Amino acid sequence: MTEEVIRISSRDNALLKQLRRLAQDGTAYRRLGQVWIEGDHLCRAALARGQRPQTAVFAESAWAQALPELAAAAERTVVVDDALFEGLSGLESPARMGFVMPLPVPPALEPATPSLVLDRLQDAGNVGAILRSASAFGFRQVIALKGTAALWSPKVLRAGMGAHFALQLIEGASMAEVALLDVPLLTTSSHQGELLHQARLPWPCAWALGHEGQGVSPELAARATLALRIAQPGGEESLNVAGAAAICLYASAVGRG
Repeated sequence: MTEEVIRISSRDNALLKQLRRLAQDGTAYRRLGQVWIEGDHLCRAALARGQRPQTAVFAESAWAQALPELAAAAERTVVVDDALFEGLSGLESPARMGFVMPLPVPPALEPATPSLVLDRLQDAGNVGAILRSASAFGFRQVIALKGTAALWSPKVLRAGMGAHFALQLIEGASMAEVALLDVPLLTTSSHQGELLHQARLPWPCAWALGHEGQGVSPELAARATLALRIAQPGGEESLNVAGAAAICLYASAVGRG
């Protein structure tokens, strides 16, 4: 077990207030340099990727049942009254435990690494699902242009299901940084370009995924080496961006020579 166990029973406790900011404010991690991850599945995923939390936080009822690998993982443990943990949690059904992790140092962009470029995606669920697909299909670098949902927000972290800890994540990027990529840039559209299943896809490459309503910006589209479209024999007007991303990244992964 960790040496230091702090018990909190007052909602005015300063540490609890900081935890609440991390859990409920999607951009608080940028100011505090810490990330909140909630639930044993996500916490286990972080540990499996070699991450070490600064603080493990348990609801009182969960602390007595805490599994050893979770209870002993952090530098300190905080045990919170159940009612206070419910007020801290961002979930409808609180998971009763979470970790506070140090915010990773932003990595330097690697020009030749298989990458994703996220162009002003707004929905946290979409962004997290795309990160999960990126990790699954071998795209190790994600470049989020300014205007994209905060990558380390609790909602994106939950949707990513641990993928964050397998990826190099670059936030607040500019087009100048995209220009540093030394791999072909691919875009997708619902109405123009070569059909994805008929195309010979380059590897390594970078896929650009655009805003849910507006798509990829004209400036980013102008940089593309190849524009592709996904066959939709059922006749839908367009696909959800996370669904389209999974299809495109899978096509790149299985097409690797």
